[in-house]
Amino acid sequence: MKEELITSAHNAFLVHLRKLLSSRSYREKSGQFAADGTKLLQEAARWYPGLRAVVAREGLGLGTLPEQVRVIRVPESLMQSLSQMEAPQGVIFVCDMPDGGKADVQPGSILLDGIQDPGNLGTILRTADALEVPAVLLDGCADPWNPKTVRASMGAVFRTLPVQMTREEAVRSCRSQKIRLLAAAMSEDAFDLRGAPLSGAAIIVGSEGQGVCPELLAAADGKVIIPMNPHCESLNAAAAAAILMWQMKR
Repeated sequence: MKEELITSAHNAFLVHLRKLLSSRSYREKSGQFAADGTKLLQEAARWYPGLRAVVAREGLGLGTLPEQVRVIRVPESLMQSLSQMEAPQGVIFVCDMPDGGKADVQPGSILLDGIQDPGNLGTILRTADALEVPAVLLDGCADPWNPKTVRASMGAVFRTLPVQMTREEAVRSCRSQKIRLLAAAMSEDAFDLRGAPLSGAAIIVGSEGQGVCPELLAAADGKVIIPMNPHCESLNAAAAAAILMWQMKR
């Protein structure tokens, strides 16, 4: 595989790379995203057909890559300036975003409402991939192609592509398919999760600060609550989602 050498920080492709790492609007406009790390590169090379380019420090082994992938070598000092990681692993790669085709909510899905922290979102997507629970990102969620989200997902986004839709689309999809829509909420009229019939339902999880939005609470067919010690106010969104998904798969 032919490799290129770039030594200038002002190179047009490296400028493009920096923008992909830092700007959601630029990622959406360009139709590409970038991620950082050797393990993630291995996952992308194995599972994701949209891998397009790899930027790596000189001397770093890259393993087997698809033939069409562009490989660019840069000096270690330049890699240090490109990476957002505290301890750069020496490789950043660029992928095309997946086709955003029409999608429906599937029975047994978890719907994520306003999960704004990229680390939490990535952790939830990692758990959803492990438990084979379809995950749907609704309004207000962090960008699934933010490099922090991709890193926290440990490559799950390459194996199970995130689905994104508006709240209205999600409710409409559930109604048309007769999927019971439940909201996780700390409410007096919520059913204890341990006894609630969850088979085939779709469950909404909100952010730690705001919870599920009023619009979706009103649209839900019921509410479920995770029982916990009374002196605890709430759970981290990723922890709550993991408990809900585990219970959904029982």
